[in-house]
Amino acid sequence: MNVLEIMERTGVVPVFYNGDAAVAANVVKACYRGGIRTFEFTNRGEKAFEVFSALVRMAAGECPGLVMGIGSIVSAADCRRFVEAGARFVVGPVFSAEVMAEAALLGVPYIPGAATPTEVFNAWKAGAKIVKVFPAAEVGGPSFVKAVLAPMPWLRIMVTGGVEPTRENLSKWFAAGVRCVGIGSNLFPGELVDAGRWDEMADDIARTLAVVAELKA
Repeated sequence: MNVLEIMERTGVVPVFYNGDAAVAANVVKACYRGGIRTFEFTNRGEKAFEVFSALVRMAAGECPGLVMGIGSIVSAADCRRFVEAGARFVVGPVFSAEVMAEAALLGVPYIPGAATPTEVFNAWKAGAKIVKVFPAAEVGGPSFVKAVLAPMPWLRIMVTGGVEPTRENLSKWFAAGVRCVGIGSNLFPGELVDAGRWDEMADDIARTLAVVAELKA
């Protein structure tokens, strides 16, 4: 099973950044215990590379089968740097031809961001196997995804931005036709992270994945 198949089978990709490697490791392990098998760490802080590298090493020993990816990539240089550090997929907030070319050269999937039907189509035409609608809630939500897929049903769409880990919200996205969802801060309540309530986080994530499994059945 390839990376994108694993992503679609699970249905949820956590999107997370924290500059504290110990905190980030606990979040990754909680996600893993909850059933997550693909994890997007974002390149959004000065310690991103250092922490990501540590997470890859940790996951190799403690989270067998977990696929670590890197998000917020907009340059070929960062794409190469993080892939060489262990990223097995690359995500961007927008489409970048240079990142697409670099990811193809390195043999890893690239999931670019798009916010209009034309951008979604052009990203697919350029070779993206999955296109990320971002920021999903702000550009029209589930109704936007449904409208885009109506004339282009072959597209594989992921959404990130404004997705909530509730049955009500998730049901709308999957009914619209998304293959998977990226969930950021809504999946990691600050009170759980600050208090180190990792088991509670893992349980919450397991419940979210159970809902997604039902919706995808």
